[in-house]
Amino acid sequence: MDTLWLYVKAFVVGGLICDVGQLLIMRTKLTNARILVLFVVSGVFLTALGLYKPLVDFAGAGATVPLTGFGYSLAMGAIEAVNRYGFWGAFVGGISRTAAGITAAIVFGLINALVFKPHAKP
Repeated sequence: MDTLWLYVKAFVVGGLICDVGQLLIMRTKLTNARILVLFVVSGVFLTALGLYKPLVDFAGAGATVPLTGFGYSLAMGAIEAVNRYGFWGAFVGGISRTAAGITAAIVFGLINALVFKPHAKP
């Protein structure tokens, strides 16, 4: 029963985060790229305020998989590196913590571009 509850919490929280994105797409004139940046910056901002960590503790993957979770990872990496290395850790901590995700995005984007014929939307 505990495992089922973990899945339900992740599904609900992740779904609500996605609902916010869908509402932004439908109700505003923001481009998709701006919404993505808004989500990452929101994750960083909420982490800085101490509000995102409790959500991650509650929902697990439901809070870490969406783009707000990427912002959370950037911020937590920077915070940990500053505590460990001082001022210069702010510049390397976020990137080192999210390097695997960034690498995966680049590699899968390259594979996608090689397999499919890329073209701009009309």
